[in-house]
Amino acid sequence: MKFKMVHENYNVADLRTSLEFYEKALGLTEKRRIAAPDGSFTIVYVGNEESDFLLELTELSGHRQKYDLGECEFHLAFRTDDFEAAKKLHSEMGCICYENEKMGIYFIQDPDGYWLEIIPARK
Repeated sequence: MKFKMVHENYNVADLRTSLEFYEKALGLTEKRRIAAPDGSFTIVYVGNEESDFLLELTELSGHRQKYDLGECEFHLAFRTDDFEAAKKLHSEMGCICYENEKMGIYFIQDPDGYWLEIIPARK
């Protein structure tokens, strides 16, 4: 039996703000959208051409505050082929929240507080 990872979900307080962040910071764009007929939720799947894995962003109407993420001991990782350019962009965006120079990685934080690991392509 085989299993393929297809997506991960993050609940977000403001879908528009999150979509703008993920496109600017990571180049992720909307792939498909599901909206509840009663307006109670909107789900947008974002991704890029590098992978068929998707990030699911879910906005629940009436839940405009940030979610309690506990101690943020989880994250999604992204590998980049231009680590220095990515770090420059994220620094300019002001979203770098932690850097581990020894390991050669850093983390950015999205508008809802989710941590995203940025790692260089390894040779």
